[in-house]
This record gives sequence, structure tokens and C-alpha cells, in this order.
Amino acid sequence: MKTIFQSIAVLFTFFFVSNLTGQTKSPKLENSLLWEVSGKGIKKPSYLYGTIHMICSPDYFLTEKTKKAFDASDKLYLEINFTDPAEMGQMQQLAMGKEPLSKKLSPEQLAKLDLILKNTTGMSVQQVDSFNMLTVLSLISMKSFGCTDLKFYEMEFSTMAKNKNISVAGLETVKAQFDILENAYSTDEILQLLGESTTEETIKLVKAYKTENIDSMYALATNEKFTSEKIKKQILDNRNLNWVKVMPELMKENSIFFAVGAAHLGGEYGVINLLRKEGYTVKPVMN
Repeated sequence: MKTIFQSIAVLFTFFFVSNLTGQTKSPKLENSLLWEVSGKGIKKPSYLYGTIHMICSPDYFLTEKTKKAFDASDKLYLEINFTDPAEMGQMQQLAMGKEPLSKKLSPEQLAKLDLILKNTTGMSVQQVDSFNMLTVLSLISMKSFGCTDLKFYEMEFSTMAKNKNISVAGLETVKAQFDILENAYSTDEILQLLGESTTEETIKLVKAYKTENIDSMYALATNEKFTSEKIKKQILDNRNLNWVKVMPELMKENSIFFAVGAAHLGGEYGVINLLRKEGYTVKPVMN
């Protein structure tokens, strides 16, 4: 149960798409998960790191360049603050549905969900009846990795921050993330995402991540077959724009290590391009 709750707030990476057809108007980005932000009067560089949020333990890696950048940073900023007990309490509350799925869904939707659950997790719809649909999506996304020993990048960075005795903060709240997802997807659209969640698609995502291919990860996240322009704006673009509004003040006096889903870095409205438009120098850290 704990890992289900941990993964709810990291759903935004997983769009379960079938091929790399997303398009971007921004220049092609170098293959690097780590980017240095400097210029425009900030006293010392800050860093952007793109995460996959969760990954099987044998596939987990953290490069020396990333460890070095983290050690040089004064604060850690994640999408949400996993070290805040109030935020985690809010996450557990939101994980549970306002009403049972058996009452919220139509008989046809329940039958479809039951079939998906049995095929992907071996569970029945009765076993998730008290959950929010987003919690079910989270559970199935975890199962799509095909392993039980998942590692969470945000948790690893949080532990590193604790060991280094630096503060951890969030760019947004758990409640804000839930509201975004609930407004972005209808029940039928979530059922479609559940049906498309396969180990094969997750393998593609992990491969792109291990090669640090930001453009491919962005393309996976914005495939028009499953992600409409409206959903892309809600899930990625609008959130990126909000983050870039607050990042300059955070970076002014301190070196910040920002760790967010890798899909947020690429594209015309990706964090990298938006910061460059604001006048910052954002360059890949290659070694």
C-alpha cells in the first residue's frame, strides 16, 4: 500500500504511448538528464534533472555528474515535497475515492476495469473499489514495469538531501497535481490509458531514459494518439509555465537542484526552452 501512495504523485511521466511521434518546435536537445542553469545575475549555477520517477532496481542509475551537481547544491526542489508529512497525509486521503467505484462507474465501465485489472495485476475490481481512479492508474503503471523492487528517484533524492542536511521543497502540492489530472481526464480516458499500459511501452520509456534521451521521452509523453493538445497543455505546458515563474527567485541566492519528470524538460514549452527564453543559459552537463 505504501508504494501505491508513493507513486500517485508521480503519474505524470506515464502516458502509455505506442511510438515516438510527438513533435516539438524547439531545437533538438542533447542527450542528458542533467542541465546547468546560469546567467542573468544568479550567483551560482542551479541544476535541472529529469527523472523517470520510478524504475526497477536493476535499471536504476545515478551518474557521477549528477552526484557532483547535487553535492554542489543548497536546496532540493521536487514536483512535490515527499518529506512533508502534511503532503503525504493529503496524498493518502486523495488516494481514496469520494465514493466507491462500484457506484461511480457504469456497469460497462466496471466490467472493462475488472478485465484490465485481471490482465495486468491479477486483482479484481472489488479489491480497488474504495480507490480513486488515479490510484488504480498508479497501481497498473507500477505493474507495467514487470518487477516488484521499484526504486523512486524522488525518494532517493530526498534521502540524499537528508544526509546532506539540506532542505527539500515542492514546486506544487499533491492537491494541485490531483486537481490537474482529474480535470484533464474523463473516466473513459483513464480507462483507455489503463488499457494501453503494457510492459512493452514501459520498456520503451526506460530505454529512452537510460540513454538520457530527453527528446524521445518528450515524444513518448506527447504522442497525439493518446495525448490531445488540451491534455498536453494541462499536464505539461501549463505546469512548466507556472514553475518557470517561481524558479528565478529561488535561484537568485542559492544553487537549487530541481528534479522533475523528464518529459517536462523537452518541447517548445519545456522548462529548458522556457528558461532560455527568460535569458538564462541552460546547457547539458555531459560528464
